[in-house]
Amino acid sequence: MSQLRTLARVDADLAAGRIPMARQRLRGLVSSYPCDLTLRRRLAEVYRMYGDAAEAGRWMYLEEDRTVEETTAFEARFKSPGWRMKALAWRGPETLAGTAFAEEQLVAVRTACAERLGRPVDWDDPASYEAAERIEPDTKGWSFVGVIAGGGILVGVVGHVWLWVLGVMSLFD
Repeated sequence: MSQLRTLARVDADLAAGRIPMARQRLRGLVSSYPCDLTLRRRLAEVYRMYGDAAEAGRWMYLEEDRTVEETTAFEARFKSPGWRMKALAWRGPETLAGTAFAEEQLVAVRTACAERLGRPVDWDDPASYEAAERIEPDTKGWSFVGVIAGGGILVGVVGHVWLWVLGVMSLFD
């Protein structure tokens, strides 16, 4: 299906109140045409209908007229440059961005990711930046919440075993 026909269906979906279908169609278009900033803008508008500032910020990240709130929400959800590269779903060189601002944003994200990893990364090779974003284990030690949760689990297990022992003992009385 052509881009124009799909956009016509998006408009029809929005007019009929089928926002999830319009979102799905736009996500497919952005996936097929990752360098088309107008598709990204339209997808951001749909996420605004949901009130999802982080997703709206994700798809408006390459636009100069983006809002601070949405950009902050996006950056808070995708904290590291590698996660942002993956979330932006860009393919190809930054020069395809169409605007100087978008190109600068893409270069900044890619450069930050490369600096963090200590090696070059490429938009066309997700493996070059995805592996870097493994979740590091928490090595801070004990926390108050962890102690309370562990104590609660211990009490629950001991209580369960005690009831089981009482049940087995009552069979032999």
